[in-house]
Amino acid sequence: MIVLVVEDNRTLAGNISEFLEAHGFECDYADNGNLGLRLAMTQAFNVIILDLMLPGKDGMSICTELRNSGITTPILMLTARDSLEDKLQGFNAGADDYLVKPFDLPELVARVKALSKRVNKQENKLVVNDLSMEVDLRIVTRAGQRIELNNACWKILEALMRTYPKVVTRQQIEQVVWPDQLPDSDVLKSHIYKLRQQVDKPFDSPLIQTVRGVGLVLGSE
Repeated sequence: MIVLVVEDNRTLAGNISEFLEAHGFECDYADNGNLGLRLAMTQAFNVIILDLMLPGKDGMSICTELRNSGITTPILMLTARDSLEDKLQGFNAGADDYLVKPFDLPELVARVKALSKRVNKQENKLVVNDLSMEVDLRIVTRAGQRIELNNACWKILEALMRTYPKVVTRQQIEQVVWPDQLPDSDVLKSHIYKLRQQVDKPFDSPLIQTVRGVGLVLGSE
């Protein structure tokens, strides 16, 4: 299982990651809110440990944006605020659990394990009409016919399926496929063309629709 730790205190983040890894977890790390949001939006995690007070973008805003984007990864929020009002704000933003600093690392691990067990296995199977994606197995089928995708096409299709029925903007697609450095614009066009050839062309009705001037969305015409 992979845990994203979003915490600007590097010492605390290191302790958390080290303790989690000693208990069989893999960890990714972000020391600011902007990077944490980008990682959470573009990569799959079993649990997100999210500090409330962060440079760039605070944990409450990150939590809200993830939920509004349809991302259901369990979120454990860390904070020094222990009032009932603060906790309710966190839960209303979409947090699944709340841990007040300072805390014991064994308790953190116990809560992460509990959150990871809550995840419905069906969340790893995305379905839109007759199109199905099994994320863990990296299998895509349409009408029962298996479709082989390269890594870029897979990321684009996964973003479209996770966001369905909302539109995914061109900028969002670019961040998903190339989070660190954007390539020439023709490269994205090439991948989208190839994705259409594999997902739509062999079938009666196209699923990948262009919203002119905005981006892409899944749905029959």
